[in-house]
Amino acid sequence: MSILTSVILVLLAYSADGLSLGPTKRNHQETSSINRRFVLNKISSFGLAAPFITPNANAVDAQFAEVGQQEKPPNGESPFVKLSSGVQIKDFCDGTGAKVEKGSKVELTLKGRLLNLNGVIFYDTKTNDPNGFGEGTPLLFTVGDGSVLPGIESGIIGMQKGGIRRIIVPADQGYGAYPTLEPQPFTDMERRALDSVVKNPRRDQTVLFDVKVERVR
Repeated sequence: MSILTSVILVLLAYSADGLSLGPTKRNHQETSSINRRFVLNKISSFGLAAPFITPNANAVDAQFAEVGQQEKPPNGESPFVKLSSGVQIKDFCDGTGAKVEKGSKVELTLKGRLLNLNGVIFYDTKTNDPNGFGEGTPLLFTVGDGSVLPGIESGIIGMQKGGIRRIIVPADQGYGAYPTLEPQPFTDMERRALDSVVKNPRRDQTVLFDVKVERVR
């Protein structure tokens, strides 16, 4: 087979797959809206343990194969509650003991995802051990001390030890307005993923956190 023939076959294959070889213009608002509705719908359908499970590449491809509209939560599942700040919260498991309030010292296990990148993980306390061993280190801070994203602080108010909550943080309560606040990515790969969104004003900078309260003091 000649080189020219091979090139033609490759071009035809790309064409058959519906891929464009030239630059494609998309409406940014429409794309961001679709991405957000899709991720909220798909990620919200995970099981209770799913916030702390990292799927393999094939599972991710299958999970994000279809883009759907947000639908009514199945089986009586509670919907997201929108706070006055614009932050949205959804409880998966109630905790016990003292409730988180301003001034509380808390330890959190959490995982952060980028909605604009189909739920790509950019932060995970389970993988932030600098020695590469153990189960990582929880995020420790005092609520209201200004060290953590405002969206997380307001999102965990009222939680108790053992509680699991999903928190959707808009740009003005997250990295869009506070790029240097915690939690910050630990690995170079996670940093590049977050920067690709935060440093691109054309992208939706909304992020999602799955949070478990390990301790309240």
